[in-house]
Amino acid sequence: MMGFLIRKLGYGLLILMGINVLTFVLFFKVNTPDDMARMQLGGKRITPEAVEKWKIERGYDKALFLEEKAEGFDRLTQTLFFQTSKQLFTFSFGASDGGRDISTEILRRAPASLMLALPSFVLGMGISIFIALVLAFFRGSYLDFWGTIFCVVLMSISALFFIVAGQFLLSKVLQWLPVSGFTWGGETWRFLCLPIVISVLSRIGGEVRFNRSVFLEEIDKDYVRTAKAKGLSEVQVLFSHVLRNALIPIISSSVAVIPMLFMGSLLVESFFSIPGLGSYLIEAIGAQDFAIVRSMVFVGSVLYILGLILTEVCYAWADPRIRLQ
Repeated sequence: MMGFLIRKLGYGLLILMGINVLTFVLFFKVNTPDDMARMQLGGKRITPEAVEKWKIERGYDKALFLEEKAEGFDRLTQTLFFQTSKQLFTFSFGASDGGRDISTEILRRAPASLMLALPSFVLGMGISIFIALVLAFFRGSYLDFWGTIFCVVLMSISALFFIVAGQFLLSKVLQWLPVSGFTWGGETWRFLCLPIVISVLSRIGGEVRFNRSVFLEEIDKDYVRTAKAKGLSEVQVLFSHVLRNALIPIISSSVAVIPMLFMGSLLVESFFSIPGLGSYLIEAIGAQDFAIVRSMVFVGSVLYILGLILTEVCYAWADPRIRLQ
């Protein structure tokens, strides 16, 4: 198992290096530091001296890939690519264009995103699996038919509608929960309750339909008929056999959203004014702060690769034969 994990981590590191090269080209070759300086300084009528000063303050005045004036190994290390890559891979992201330390901001905002995304993920996954098992148990009945219709309706409704409707009904009309905002302490749950419910509702329809399809596909297989022939009840077959064998496709669809545990929901965090990583990225895009955006893209890539590796580990746990591949 350790060799399996090391091999997957090696693949993940290679992918991360490729992502780093691609994002560097997009941020510094397609959109040059001169373009960044003009956007930050506020227009085209900016003197070359002001542009150069802006670049020097942020370390963007170096050569991109190869420093011709240096000698030896310094020709590679004294470049913008090496310096920015070293910052990213050591998780020392430096300062934003506004002068604030990016690493400090990420550490400060990550708990808020985690408190929103972790309950949403666990509740959404648990509820969707339970409902899908119920629909599979009553397959072909009116409950299955109307349950599937309801899931399609939920899939057709935008998350924005759930946000606006939830804020109007529970905050404006009933006044049970605050419209938006966030605070630490005993009142934190009041600010997170509505966003969590909306996060679950916005994706529950698609997850239930997917899980139901997986369960129905497993139900028609030979091992299920064999289990029933041995006298096992329908409930025992569903929970002891079908659920276990359906774990791999369910893991594929569920673990892929693990990066959202830290990145947060961009839409939900923005509408509910939750100071998480999602709102941090939105604010950086609005302010055209390229240092923050590039750092957040790298963090998101790391989390997504870790999510894929965790998926592979879960595969190996669900089916030991995968460890041999």
